[in-house]
Amino acid sequence: MVKAVRMVGRFGGLTAAIAVVALAGGCTSLRSHQGYIIDADLVNSVQPGVDNRASVLQTLGKPSFASQFNSGEWYYVARDSRNLAYLNPKARSQLTLKIAFDQKGVVSNITRTGLDQVASVRPYGKTTPTLGRKRSFFEELFGNIGSVGAAGAGTGGGDDSQP
Repeated sequence: MVKAVRMVGRFGGLTAAIAVVALAGGCTSLRSHQGYIIDADLVNSVQPGVDNRASVLQTLGKPSFASQFNSGEWYYVARDSRNLAYLNPKARSQLTLKIAFDQKGVVSNITRTGLDQVASVRPYGKTTPTLGRKRSFFEELFGNIGSVGAAGAGTGGGDDSQP
């Protein structure tokens, strides 16, 4: 009897330890990197007035995106984020490298910005307004029962003996 109690105690302690480790694993911070991988030596090698589009493309690679309104700007964006379990990720650091070109395609300006330029946009409300009447859950679920085929009932095949 004493041996059985000791075994239950051991397995109970082992089970509790496994549960604590599993729960603590859910509180671990997840890290992620998005976008361009910055190499400081390569970025610093691009010089205004010296480099052109082809040399920047060869040195830094394809930009994250190019300006839609002014064809003279390329953007390289890198962001590091962290989050806990199911929560939305929050940016910890960000570097945006904007390279501006003149009309001849020569680098005219290089601007570096960080996390201070990131805007937080939050949608208003939890529902989207729609036209029409407001229906309850059960009206949405059962509202079409009996309406399928109701408009065209009696048409098509059947008994031709009726006038």
